[in-house]
Amino acid sequence: MSKKKGGFGKFLAGLAVGAGLGVLFAPKKGSETRAELKAKLEELYRKAKELNMEDVKENIEVKITEIKEAIDDLDKEKVIAIAKSKAKKLQDMCEELVQYVVEKGTPVMEKTATTIKEKAAEVSKDVLGKLKEEEKKKLEEE
Repeated sequence: MSKKKGGFGKFLAGLAVGAGLGVLFAPKKGSETRAELKAKLEELYRKAKELNMEDVKENIEVKITEIKEAIDDLDKEKVIAIAKSKAKKLQDMCEELVQYVVEKGTPVMEKTATTIKEKAAEVSKDVLGKLKEEEKKKLEEE
């Protein structure tokens, strides 16, 4: 804990020095500048006393958790988008197969190619459904 207080003390000292330099280099009379500097130092001191390090720590942890969740969601969105794209490509390929078989084949081959197309659509729908269901479960758990 002493390291945190030391680091926080350095932070406050840096703020005080920065505020002091800003006030000292302002184009005012020396007495006004010193009075402002004292007022700023008192203000900084009051704010430092009001600062609750546990609240700061908790807020930082909350923000980090939110960022991690956003990254996870982004990954899920990418996975679902890729799966949708692949499913569409699979459907297009199956449709091309059906069209080719219709042009070159017999009714038996057309029926088989159509069945393949239907099964591919079913598989794609199942995969996308499972991805969405997993995402929904995870959101409910949170």
